[in-house]
Amino acid sequence: MPRENTPPAYFHSASEFRIRHAFSWLDDHRFLDHLLHIIPPSSFGERTRGRCRKARPLLFFMKTILYIDGFNFYYGASRRFGIRWVDPRAIAKALLPDHEILRIRYFSALIKPDPMDPDKSTRQHTYLRALRTLPEVEIQLGAFLQSVKQMPLFPLETPPVKVDVLKTEEKGSDVNLAVAMLLDAFDDAMECAVVLSNDSDLLAPIRIVRQRFKKTVGLINPQKRLSYALQPEVDFYKQIRRGVVEASQFPNPLTDAQGTFHKPPTW
Repeated sequence: MPRENTPPAYFHSASEFRIRHAFSWLDDHRFLDHLLHIIPPSSFGERTRGRCRKARPLLFFMKTILYIDGFNFYYGASRRFGIRWVDPRAIAKALLPDHEILRIRYFSALIKPDPMDPDKSTRQHTYLRALRTLPEVEIQLGAFLQSVKQMPLFPLETPPVKVDVLKTEEKGSDVNLAVAMLLDAFDDAMECAVVLSNDSDLLAPIRIVRQRFKKTVGLINPQKRLSYALQPEVDFYKQIRRGVVEASQFPNPLTDAQGTFHKPPTW
């Protein structure tokens, strides 16, 4: 009579063979049976939904911190799709189902009042208020600068005609994100860092976190095309698509310690 803990005599798929081979040092084959329900076939490059996907590293229940570049996410996905009342925790659950999300660090800057759109600042404050209802989210704000600069008028003339232009710049988010990720890696606060951005300025800190601190680093790309500089430097990457954003909305209304509030009417 075979033992209860005896491995099967055949395998249902290549995934099952690879998993059992990789964990052959374990005596408890019932635990392996459980793993087979956790690890998707796409982890080994098997066909899923009729398409063969590239094999990716196994990341099951890694302790993870998500770092969000707020403006990169807004202009790359929220504004592009026209969907702005986005819950980043729901995004993380949808795209990182095999990760334990310890914290979500959100980096942005307070925008200046705009005469062309006087409610813009109010909408941002409402969204930051929504983010603060999530206990996992920590918000760090940089600076949003406005200045008048002279720039050549297009199409160029000879000699160039220069005009005054009101230039707005967001400062500090990428630096704050990089410093936070490096400190978390130094403090051994996570096993995996996932960066929601497509900013190639983050290349150096990503390299350090992977090579110096031996952490797994993933990338969630909110824009149409993935940065060629970042792609080879991360362990895995995900693409944000419209369906995920549509399914990751905050409830409306929301309630916090100050009372009940609604998403902006134009959203």
